[in-house]
Amino acid sequence: MTENRRPYPVRVDAAVEPSVSRGLWLVKWLLLIPHYVALAFLWIGFSVVSVIAFFAILFTGRYPLGLFDFNVGVLRWTWRVHYYGYGALGTDRYPPFTLADVPDYPAHLHVPYPQRLSRGLVLVKWWLLVIPHYLILAVFVGGGVWLGTRGGDGEGFLDTGWGAGGLVALLVLVAGLVLLFTGRYPRSLYDFVLGMNRWALRVAAYAGLMTDEYPPFRLDLGGPDAGSVPAGPTPPPPSGSPVAGPPAPAPVAGPAPHSWTAGRVVALVIGVVLLFTAAGTLLGGADLLWVDRTQRDGGYLWTPTAELSTDRYAVISDSFRLEGAGLDWAVDEVLGRARIEVTSADGETDMFVGIARTSDAAGYLRGVGYSQLDDASFGWDGGRIAATRTTERTGGAPGQPPGEADIWVAEAGGTGTQALTWRPADGDWTVVVMRSDGGAGVTAGVRAGATAPGLPWIATGLTAIGALLLGIGALLVAVAARRTGTTPHSDVSAYAGPPAPRSPGSTEPALTPETIANR
Repeated sequence: MTENRRPYPVRVDAAVEPSVSRGLWLVKWLLLIPHYVALAFLWIGFSVVSVIAFFAILFTGRYPLGLFDFNVGVLRWTWRVHYYGYGALGTDRYPPFTLADVPDYPAHLHVPYPQRLSRGLVLVKWWLLVIPHYLILAVFVGGGVWLGTRGGDGEGFLDTGWGAGGLVALLVLVAGLVLLFTGRYPRSLYDFVLGMNRWALRVAAYAGLMTDEYPPFRLDLGGPDAGSVPAGPTPPPPSGSPVAGPPAPAPVAGPAPHSWTAGRVVALVIGVVLLFTAAGTLLGGADLLWVDRTQRDGGYLWTPTAELSTDRYAVISDSFRLEGAGLDWAVDEVLGRARIEVTSADGETDMFVGIARTSDAAGYLRGVGYSQLDDASFGWDGGRIAATRTTERTGGAPGQPPGEADIWVAEAGGTGTQALTWRPADGDWTVVVMRSDGGAGVTAGVRAGATAPGLPWIATGLTAIGALLLGIGALLVAVAARRTGTTPHSDVSAYAGPPAPRSPGSTEPALTPETIANR
């Protein structure tokens, strides 16, 4: 006796392949790299489109049709890739590069377009209502729903998230090993893996705001969706077949007139990338404007204060080089005047700060013990640099106090805060901090600043560029998402099970994808 289950709107089907290669799965990770790269960008688009759809549903109760088709296409593409790859190892047929349904490919996903969606549910269903499902999927697929791509451990590894962990990954690995040594894909593992994938895809579509119908807590095993064909006894597998099962869903109609062409997909992805770039550029421009307006002290923008301390005779900077044909313009129009301030720790010791060409500073410090500042840790501690790293050089006292050396292009010395002002110029330079008497033991706070006259123009330029990119990106997304066809129902080709038989003599046309669409 067969049992008819109420179909869930998200229809996930897979046709059982009569044979699967023993060893191809060992290199599918390599073959799928182009798909992983494409899906990385498509899932960026999916995320942005979902945010746009969230507000559209919140204010209008409708999911924009073009955007809906795109996100369904991303889920469909992802399902085909993982059915071929390590989410199922269900086929050896390479997945096509398209968002549209491919009738003769063994993996299918369909979501009917909802004419209306709840404006209240959209606020909670994608995070609060699906928490029980997320907990289950954490076991199934390792960490929750595989929505989007993520980097692995900060090393830039592209991980599509689905089939990357959990029970699915474990069972697929077992199935792959059995297939490698026996040439047969265990049917029980295949059915269970497909059931977990179907569960995850239903939750993904619900969390992606594509339906208001809550996903069932039901593990529908096997390839064909339980709502597509009546569930019942499985026909015995043909002799010699690695996997056998119910026939594949009937072929579906081709893409609707408003389907996502390659040009529209490329336009959407480029538009989304431009929107992200615009957001970063606008934030950068706003930050620079804020710094220019609020962070100046005496007309200068300052670094945090670094606490320098050594028992030797000097602390010097690492050598830095300034050069270039446009250096004078960059200094006068962008960087401006530089200033270095030095304050002794006790406020009473006479301090000296000077800047000299690196060769001159090296000659003055030859044989002198000093500390060379190599790095500074910008861990903020009350506006100060938290730590510094130095290289220690052994040696004796300088031959003369620093103020008597005729090597400095700019210098300052005395009690209290000493400020050196310098117009940067071409050459290799070194900053030297010492006691004015040339004695051992230097402990002082040091900070550097610049007038940065070009900062407002840079901030304004970044803001203008960000606004331009925002406009172009929004236009591309709008053009790509614009409904170009007249079909009133997205995904009208969704498989609805075998056509119902007609009564003898009936004039009612048979149910086909075309007649379903017309209805």
